[in-house]
Amino acid sequence: MRGIFREALKGHLDLMVLAALEREPAHGYAIIGEIRRRTRGTFDLADGTIYPALQRLEDAGLLRSSWTLVNGRSRRVYGLTARGRTELASRRRGWRTFSLAVSRAIG
Repeated sequence: MRGIFREALKGHLDLMVLAALEREPAHGYAIIGEIRRRTRGTFDLADGTIYPALQRLEDAGLLRSSWTLVNGRSRRVYGLTARGRTELASRRRGWRTFSLAVSRAIG
């Protein structure tokens, strides 16, 4: 990931994780892959980036997790809680307002 994006990611990683889980629960590597796919490779996250975010979001009650077998391997799968869906909608609105204002400011 390029340096300019690394700093910007810090404030927006939680929103991207919540959005990646909107359609269905997934394990960490699948979440990384979904974010990579959605950003067309701009954000190719390391394990050390995603797992602390998942733990933080679960501790906040926005995600739930359970262990399951995926391709014969035990994986922790994360999904949005009802509170997580509400938070995702709220953060999306905030992001849209913020990004529009920045776009206007920089032309």
